[in-house]
Amino acid sequence: MSVRITTLIENSPGEHHALKTEHGISFFIEKDGHNVLFDTGQTGTFIENAQQLRKDLTSLEYVVLSHGHYDHSGGLRSLTQLTTDFELVVGEGFFEEKYGYINNSYEYLGNNFDEKFLQNQGIAYRYADQPLTELIAGVFVVTQFPRKYPDEVINQRFKVLHNGSLQADPFTDEVLVAVDTAEGLIVLLGCSHPGMKNMLDAATHLIQRPIYAILGGTHLVESNDKSLGKSLDYLNTESLKVIGVSHCTGQVAMDQLAASNSHYFHNHTGSSLIVA
Repeated sequence: MSVRITTLIENSPGEHHALKTEHGISFFIEKDGHNVLFDTGQTGTFIENAQQLRKDLTSLEYVVLSHGHYDHSGGLRSLTQLTTDFELVVGEGFFEEKYGYINNSYEYLGNNFDEKFLQNQGIAYRYADQPLTELIAGVFVVTQFPRKYPDEVINQRFKVLHNGSLQADPFTDEVLVAVDTAEGLIVLLGCSHPGMKNMLDAATHLIQRPIYAILGGTHLVESNDKSLGKSLDYLNTESLKVIGVSHCTGQVAMDQLAASNSHYFHNHTGSSLIVA
């Protein structure tokens, strides 16, 4: 049950100074001879980093996109210039237009491709239309998260064009990827708009395995002090041994994790988590 998960791109640099960074995230998942990509950053820069890290993107069996925001899906166009021999998996509602609303104006934050582009490129794609989908043995896509925690509130500035009108985005398209290992689940998060605790609870409930590690974005950047405290307490459990959160987690949350939780590390571009 060998697993290696490499962060191809993230907001921040690590020791490998030849790697480039950008606001976004992308994970290369290697499990028992299978390769899966989770998110593509905002540009094709993750492809250059993959080459530096000797990760073969032409070997991908699946590409999973966490949700329809540019910093998670924007690199797919560039990937199709390298390979189209994979199946794309997205959540329901992924192709709806997404916007940010601020100061009485809207800014497009969505994908730079649509279904017609995928069809023209000959890319097979499907929706994760069930709460739990197993892509390959021990690699799961989880979605349709129950909203259990009242403190996990989506910022109303996020909008989606649905049935011809702009509405508050409920992020029904968001998915996570969970990889089973001998130590427990490694859960990969894109941005956790539906709520980090909601999402992690869903993964453990559906897969019936404890979480060993978390990597990715938690969107704690927008939490108030009370909600942030609850989220940090939630992460302080004995079974959770690796907390590699960053991207949209926010500096305040990461600083508090670094000070209070020995299992935390700042997951940056080029980081790898290896479970033999």
